[in-house]
Amino acid sequence: MAVTMALGAGTASAAAQEPRQDKRVYNAMQIAFDPAHPDAFCTIGAVGNDDYGRKIAVSAGHCLSGPAYADREIRENIIPVYHRQDIGYGPIGYVRWFKDPEGSMTGHLTKDYMIIELVDGVTLSSQGPHLKQTGVLEVPGGNPSPNALSPAPNSERLLGAAWFNNNELVVSGQLGVWYGRITNNDRGVYQAHPPHKAGDSGGPTIWHVPGTAYPSEANGFKAEGPWAGITKAIILSYPQYAYTSSANILADLRARDTADPADVYGAGFEVTANP
Repeated sequence: MAVTMALGAGTASAAAQEPRQDKRVYNAMQIAFDPAHPDAFCTIGAVGNDDYGRKIAVSAGHCLSGPAYADREIRENIIPVYHRQDIGYGPIGYVRWFKDPEGSMTGHLTKDYMIIELVDGVTLSSQGPHLKQTGVLEVPGGNPSPNALSPAPNSERLLGAAWFNNNELVVSGQLGVWYGRITNNDRGVYQAHPPHKAGDSGGPTIWHVPGTAYPSEANGFKAEGPWAGITKAIILSYPQYAYTSSANILADLRARDTADPADVYGAGFEVTANP
């Protein structure tokens, strides 16, 4: 779901905002960009900190359409982000970077992500309604993301999807929590069986750690594992559900930060350890 924005002016940084009453921000939180249109929404995939001490949330780039602001660092507070179920709180953050959505819904764009800088008044939480994220997925020996510089760290390597691989994603969204095997890996865009629907774009996925419990009625339909990516699109294939890998996002952040040191929001992103 892409939202075309009419953007106004602003200058202050999110970190400079006056702290307000405490508010928890977590994976699977639904977010809106226009208080007058809360039904045009997307979802947070992960929250944490970057290398520069900023509070960061990650969502899908195709949630916005604004060519004048895409593919560059946005230092002005011109694209506010609201908790969809609590618009009255005011902005929980501001968009700092997003990928132009052209081609993103085909399932093949490798950089379909958005970086949001959260305001000081919020508290980060690794626990969403269903998923607890235990850090960032690392894949020793995996193929590097196409966005990665060489050598690629384990956090920028991809899960396998061949017949002898049994890598599974666990996904949380409006349909609840689902899990299923990755059937294809197209340049770091995973195809998998867990379903999602419009508005879930940007939402959380974790890797199912072998031997750990699947979400079930017995455990309250909850699961935990490392952050593996974000919900991307429904595509014309089977299974029709596509997800952007965390490796693609982290690799692109590092590559951009290497080219422009200390000037890239989200660079070095780590999932929060806060409960």
